[in-house]
Amino acid sequence: MMNMEEKAIKLIAESLEVAEKEVEDITILKKGMTNRSFLFTSQGRKYILRIPGEVTDSLINRRQEYAVYQAVRGLGISDDIFYIDPENGYKITAYLDNARTCDPENAKEVRACMKRLRDFHEMALKVEHTFDIYRQIEFYESLWNGMPSCYRDYEETKKKVYELKSYVDAQSKTWVLTHIDAVPDNFLFVENDMGDIELRLIDWEYAGMQDPHVDIAMFAVYAMYDREKVETLIDAYFLEGCSREVRLKLYCYIASCGLLWSNWCEYKRQLGVEFGEYSLRQYQYAKEYYKIFQEESKG
Repeated sequence: MMNMEEKAIKLIAESLEVAEKEVEDITILKKGMTNRSFLFTSQGRKYILRIPGEVTDSLINRRQEYAVYQAVRGLGISDDIFYIDPENGYKITAYLDNARTCDPENAKEVRACMKRLRDFHEMALKVEHTFDIYRQIEFYESLWNGMPSCYRDYEETKKKVYELKSYVDAQSKTWVLTHIDAVPDNFLFVENDMGDIELRLIDWEYAGMQDPHVDIAMFAVYAMYDREKVETLIDAYFLEGCSREVRLKLYCYIASCGLLWSNWCEYKRQLGVEFGEYSLRQYQYAKEYYKIFQEESKG
């Protein structure tokens, strides 16, 4: 920890152009399997330093993350970035006082998040890389190192989810910068200096070019919404009404995103991290929304 602190202080001082003695009160804010975050103060202002763990080297492309932050820089969309290294992923951001995450059970807050998401998507920002859901499904599975899934019907479930790809591919869609991890915890309601509430979207590690409607599916599966709440979420995004074709496409995305994060959870389980109900629910989304698509597409 002492060695870490010395390196961190030097990096912070150089990045913020302050003396090392002005980097004070370094404390561990978060320590997990992926990132370590430190809270510190300098010249009376609070910041967060993120130091990626070794595990993330195989999961996150830091050059791509850097490109995303350059694309959203200065637009008031994300947290305020003061430093980010495209090689190792070290990042310094402003600490947002009076911030709270979205409550997925609060209908008013969810509607606000969907409006913010829609506004971001309509900016039609571009980067050079994409996020391919099916490629990521295969990638996370490859990290199991030959170990079988804990689900006996995994191969059958995966085959069914892949059957939905032909419908998705046949639909017309825009292709813009998409957050991918647009889950309730990554929407922050922040009170600014004027006392007004701003809505920020943080943690852009997975962002890339995609159909922006994927973000709706990601919000739904992370919040572990039931069918009724999924429909309400879709309607909150599409205030003008959602076509049958797009709604069916969203069912396909929910199934594929469920399998994606289920595979991620299985990889984490091998590392000794259990996600309990969340992990099981993701796998259930893959199965449930395959069936929902099949039923609704016949109507």
